[in-house]
Amino acid sequence: MKVLMVITSHDLLGNTGRKTGFWLEELAAPYYVFKDSGAEITLASPKGGRPPLDPKSNEPEFRTDLTLRFEADAAAEAQLDKTVRLDSVKQEEFDTLFYPGGHGPMWDLAEDKDSVKLIESFLAAGKTIAVVCHSTGALRHVKTPDGKPLVECKEVTGFTNGEEEEVGLTNVVPFLVEDEMLKLGAVFSKTANWGVHVVSAGQLITGQNPHSSGPAAQTLLAALAKKAKSAA
Repeated sequence: MKVLMVITSHDLLGNTGRKTGFWLEELAAPYYVFKDSGAEITLASPKGGRPPLDPKSNEPEFRTDLTLRFEADAAAEAQLDKTVRLDSVKQEEFDTLFYPGGHGPMWDLAEDKDSVKLIESFLAAGKTIAVVCHSTGALRHVKTPDGKPLVECKEVTGFTNGEEEEVGLTNVVPFLVEDEMLKLGAVFSKTANWGVHVVSAGQLITGQNPHSSGPAAQTLLAALAKKAKSAA
């Protein structure tokens, strides 16, 4: 199985002067769900090369066994050093698509035309995809073939208003994931702040926060296995 993981290239946290990027757990946890299942993983980002890590995600309180495993994994680090450019990847070459979060995607992937086209092409090809945390924001401009917002009338989750408030960035981010999904007509589903929560809605799987990233990847793999079985 071939998995494409799309990571942010954006490193500035609004006008705070602080750095942002991708959230390490949200890359590492799904990465090993896929890798340990025998999948072949390709990492992509809008600018290619080494994507920026949100420095906060590597502070002691946010480290996990999987983030430590990733950092000690020379092959994984080499892949991260050389992410392919987003505009060079083709849906036909992959079985599924996964978007880790972090605050970075709110600025670049949410507005990136290549990202929008890529997500639309996977869905049009009947493939199941997953996005987690702030990357649910990357769905804001994605449309169905008949031109409606992808998330309209769909149950989705993502980083909640309550979680954004707890990290003190409500007035820093360009939009709030929860509010944006509601505005687009989605049914926004959530659990308590920082609880594990994954929602499946047809071809779209969404996870609420960093802790939901590994479970979202497992849900995606289970959906792909079920589909393969019914096609056999």
